[in-house]
Formats: sequence, structure tokens, C-alpha cells
Amino acid sequence: MVINKRKSVNSGKRRMLVSYSFPDSIISEQFRMIQTNIKFSVAGDSRTFLITSAEDGDGKSITAANLAVSMAQQKERVLLIDANLRDPSLHYYFKISNDYGLTDFLTGRLPIEDVIYQTEIGRLDILTSGPYAHNPVELLGSNKMKELLNSALQTYNYILVDSSALLNVPDTKLLANQCDGVVLVVQNGKTKGEKAFEARKVLEFAKAQLIGFIMNQ
Repeated sequence: MVINKRKSVNSGKRRMLVSYSFPDSIISEQFRMIQTNIKFSVAGDSRTFLITSAEDGDGKSITAANLAVSMAQQKERVLLIDANLRDPSLHYYFKISNDYGLTDFLTGRLPIEDVIYQTEIGRLDILTSGPYAHNPVELLGSNKMKELLNSALQTYNYILVDSSALLNVPDTKLLANQCDGVVLVVQNGKTKGEKAFEARKVLEFAKAQLIGFIMNQ
């Protein structure tokens, strides 16, 4: 997979990216611990991970962003993909354009080398969601999506995929089955136990591997 990264991340302040802005903080250390736990929780050559939650508002996207930054700071080559085609947010956190991205590649409008952004954060690259698409289920379940994940493994050590909330739409079930492991983010005091349990059952039905939970404060 040859990447021609044309745009750089704006170096403006990233207020919510604690791993970037405050690398020596306790929270940043927790993200380093999480990435270590993920590596030891999976066997073999597992390198593609879906970050999701049971419902919206549990902090999965900012968790995925901080985890990707933390991994990149440890000299890993990381691709962070915003596969939440209904309500994307990663471009806000990294202050980059979402004029084109994943949907452009999946629909064949642009080649992959034209839609990946290179950041100055370690070896982190980002694939934003791109323009709104009316058929997210079809796109995310397509052979083009599988092609993307498989070919990216030739270039990156780890691929993190941010998605829609698991219980809201069918998109995430398709992605969960394509990734090596799934990390479920739960919001302390918000995510109800029955919702987390329901999400776990959905992942089991999708034959996806749940490797752990992240409690978001």
C-alpha cells in the first residue's frame, strides 16, 4: 500500500487530545496502559481494532483519537479511520478538513493515497469519513472496505477504526466482524449495565472478538 499523504494536520491547539497536549499526564499514562493491555489481550497477528460504544455520547471517538495518538507516540505506525459515516467527529479533534475521505475511496471517486492525512504526531495517519453518504451499510460492508483494511496492514502496525454506536445502526456490526478485535467504551454513570450487556451479545452474534472495555470518566 503506497501512501501519498498530501495534507498535514493543522498544528493548532487540540483541546481534547490529552495524549498529545499533555503526554506526561496521568490520563496519558492510562492510555499507554490501555494500549499495552490491548496488545497482550490478543493472540497472533491481531492489529485491526474497532473502537465503539453501546450508545452515542459514551466518548468512543475521543477515546479512539487519544489511543491512536498514544500508540503513535510509542513509534508505532498507526492509521486511524473514521468509519462513523452518519455522525463523524475525528476531523474536529485533529482540526483537519473532511472535504474528502473514506466515502470517496469506497465509492471509487478517489484512490486511497489521495484521502489519507499525515499528521506530525509520531507516525499517525488519519482517514476521515469524507462527504455524507446515503448508503453507509452498503459501503462499510463492501469488498472495498475489506480491501482497505487488508492493504493497510502492509503499511501500518495498527489500524484503529472509530464507528457509530453499536446499538443504534447496523453499520458497526459489519465492521466488528472485519476487525481483529473490538474495544467497547462505556461512560461512567451514563452507560446502563443492560445496554453494555446487550452490546456484548450483539458482538457475539456478529462473531466479533470483544477484547475489553474502557471506562470513560
